[in-house]
Amino acid sequence: MFTTILSEMKYFWIQISAPMKNFSIEIKWTLRFILLVLAWAIGEKFAGLHDQYIDRYALYTNLFALPAFLFYYLALSEKKKYFFNNQITWRQGFVSGIILSFFIAILMPVAQLVIYKSITPHFFETIIEYKTKSPNLKFHISEKDAESYFNLKSYIIQSIFNTLSMGSIAGALVSLMIKNKK
Repeated sequence: MFTTILSEMKYFWIQISAPMKNFSIEIKWTLRFILLVLAWAIGEKFAGLHDQYIDRYALYTNLFALPAFLFYYLALSEKKKYFFNNQITWRQGFVSGIILSFFIAILMPVAQLVIYKSITPHFFETIIEYKTKSPNLKFHISEKDAESYFNLKSYIIQSIFNTLSMGSIAGALVSLMIKNKK
């Protein structure tokens, strides 16, 4: 009985692992991207963007698009070189970019949990206070609106949709840059 279960599990693993080899580059770059997200959050925290300089947070957090785009470029270039033998169409690159975005979106909630529970646990309290009471702002939002927008659930949802949308755009642009077949 036990050996039958083990052989069934082995068969199942072989069935799912063979096609996953096609995505090994995307999986590797997904893990690297998540590490980049965590390193970026640590950098923001140490730069004071999550507390002392929270007024500059929106500007500097958007600069993450630059290394993110670079990571997409490196990932799709590697896919072109090692999987497609240096011959890639725009469609092949774009599909690889979509797959990469999907894998990143799957792991993004874990990254958000690590960021807002471990790296910067008081971020939401700080940004809510800033958005509702700061004398540096011309317009304040209500505390209720701030609490409904600046919370872990909202940021997890935003990170998933931002990853899928911006990742698709990055994949499309990078694919234009690296394609060499019609």
